[in-house]
Amino acid sequence: MPLDILLTVLVTAMIQSLFGVGVLLFGTPALLLLGYDFVNALSVLLPISLAINALQILKHYRYIDIDFFKNVLLYTIPLVVWFLFIATSNKVNIGLLVGTFLLFVALKSFVPAVERLLQTLVKYEKAYLAAMGLVHGLTNLGGALLTAIVHGKGYDKHTTRVTVAICYATFAVFQLATLLVLGSEFELTYSQHATFLQIGVIVFLLTEELVYSGIDNNKYSKFFAAFLLASGVLLITKSL
Repeated sequence: MPLDILLTVLVTAMIQSLFGVGVLLFGTPALLLLGYDFVNALSVLLPISLAINALQILKHYRYIDIDFFKNVLLYTIPLVVWFLFIATSNKVNIGLLVGTFLLFVALKSFVPAVERLLQTLVKYEKAYLAAMGLVHGLTNLGGALLTAIVHGKGYDKHTTRVTVAICYATFAVFQLATLLVLGSEFELTYSQHATFLQIGVIVFLLTEELVYSGIDNNKYSKFFAAFLLASGVLLITKSL
């Protein structure tokens, strides 16, 4: 079992267990830096991301913002699929732009002017969701934009995480289907993929019981802002 992939899965699965995203957002650039190609990184990370999101959805499905999810299906998913076709043969780096935007969004909880501007952006939600699909298809970083717009809606912690989770899970389903249609070949064996998937699920169960359940709504909002800030810094640092 590749130790570098194992460590990546452990860290990113814990993050996704808390916020609904993380396995793809942080795992993809990590594995690319470690020398794995884009398709093989996806083959490892997508099933883990999907499994964690599925467990989150099963637990809190009643809190899903259905109207928002419908818009994601309509305006984001087609572009995820289309631009994943492009990304399999071209390398695109827009991490600097995405990272800067995340830093901006992270200030929402502390700067009233930023919160007002984000409320204005939400009025153009359809265009934002389309851009999110483009970014995710090309770079796997659409989760950053997803968390940003959901954070801007001021949900409680269960609605925040499960709404992010169902959208992110849908990304993963369509990405996996696209890779299968493309006939992509993977380096790791089936048993290795299954082992990493099991590890991701165990990490979720432990994080859910020991960490997530003890965080109230106010703390979760602040942690989420810190998560966005850290995501922005890491993406900018990687892009420079």
